[in-house]
Amino acid sequence: MPLRKYSVDKIFLGIVLSILVFGLLMFGSASLGVLSKHEDKFYSILVNQFGFGLLGGLLVMTIVSFIHYSHFRKIALYFYLFSIFLTLLVFVPHIGFAHGGAHRWIHLGISIQPSEILKYGVIFFWGSWLVSYRKHIHTFEYGFVPFCIIAGVPFLILLTQPDTGTGLVLMGSAFAMYLVAGASWKDVAKLFLLGVLGIIILALLRPYFLERLKTFVNPDSKAHTSSYQLQQSLIAVGSGGITGRGYMQSVQKFNFLPEPIGDSIFSVIGEELGIMGGTFILGLYGALVARGYKIALGIKDLYGTLLIVGITTLFFIQAFLNIASMIGVFPLTGVPLPFISHGGTALLTALFGVGIILNISKFKNL
Repeated sequence: MPLRKYSVDKIFLGIVLSILVFGLLMFGSASLGVLSKHEDKFYSILVNQFGFGLLGGLLVMTIVSFIHYSHFRKIALYFYLFSIFLTLLVFVPHIGFAHGGAHRWIHLGISIQPSEILKYGVIFFWGSWLVSYRKHIHTFEYGFVPFCIIAGVPFLILLTQPDTGTGLVLMGSAFAMYLVAGASWKDVAKLFLLGVLGIIILALLRPYFLERLKTFVNPDSKAHTSSYQLQQSLIAVGSGGITGRGYMQSVQKFNFLPEPIGDSIFSVIGEELGIMGGTFILGLYGALVARGYKIALGIKDLYGTLLIVGITTLFFIQAFLNIASMIGVFPLTGVPLPFISHGGTALLTALFGVGIILNISKFKNL
């Protein structure tokens, strides 16, 4: 059947812009907690978040929305390999650098977090593989094994940084694409068992991972060490009540919350805007994910569908892991809140993903 070109999905774009505006307001408030102690970070935050992340991201989103998504399949393998190469650079002296004990960044004139690019490298190449072998995806050789290699190798690289949270996001997105493409339920069960085994091994080999599990099970233990961030987050959200203390009135962001503009920004939202504010942003994320999947259902080209499913699932898992860990219903992961948390690379690549979805939304089957 012929394809007709429409304009971009305005509802999806409107939801994204709404989250961006809300996020900018809350980022501005949360950043006061950092600037009160580190005035010298004003320009770095301004350049990284608003220059590189927001303005750069909006520009990239606009450009990508005009590039037919099929071109990403043509470069999928090269983009995948390049993203792995970039991610490995974090271990190269004088290029990669550490923060908080994790090697996740490289400096090439500006600080970049390659794992954000790696997620899209996996989505592009894994989607291309699934389309190329769509008739055999239910088999062990063309489904299960390639999944373990294409998604598993980047996951192992991220574990060595360590960046378990981003690894979980990447694997979850690839798994969603695998299901949509027609994965065998036997292979799905194998992956589930493999995941359980992986958690056990991580708990045995990585003390910090085991400590996070213990903190999740018993958040009242070690309130001044491993449970500190969760304790302060719960205090912030709890003190917000129904309507919150008021915009810019957070107390926790100044001396208590670690990373108030990063992982803990939802806690600032909860403290200043209360349950109503938290519910509002949850509703926006829910609408974003629902609209993304709805667009995917209307696309008959499998590659386009898989790209939307992969990117939308990225947003869904990141938002879930961040918010759930801040209110104590999931172990701490260090995953940023999409479109809101500090991180120029994260914001730019998220808007890059939005641009891809907007482009695919132009093409519908009649």
